[in-house]
Amino acid sequence: MPSSRPRPRSPDVRIYKPQLTSVLSIAHRATGVLLSAGSVLLVAWLVAVADGSNAYAALDGFLRSWIGIILLVGWTFSLFYHLCNGIRHLSWDMDFGFELASIYLSGWLVVSASVVLTLATWIIGMAAGR
Repeated sequence: MPSSRPRPRSPDVRIYKPQLTSVLSIAHRATGVLLSAGSVLLVAWLVAVADGSNAYAALDGFLRSWIGIILLVGWTFSLFYHLCNGIRHLSWDMDFGFELASIYLSGWLVVSASVVLTLATWIIGMAAGR
């Protein structure tokens, strides 16, 4: 006779604790979506450049606003995170780094490298006058 109790979801989200590996996996997917959305902004910038000075000035004004800067910094971080985590996945495809300690070390290296590369890009960009 079947039980009338509903079966728990797997994994049961009420008891599931996020781990570094799951958070990085979700972040990899999220940064992929953000990169796609940021590509629309890149196309808008290219269209504004081709359309002339008025369109470019309007978009440039938006990109220099606080919300534009947040979007650009987020897009830059997404680019570097997705790149670094993609390299991590390629090393896994070649059967390197599957020990638990290596998985956690490479995860933290991906996060650290993404932050450092994002900061370096923006510091260099700001020093260059943009």
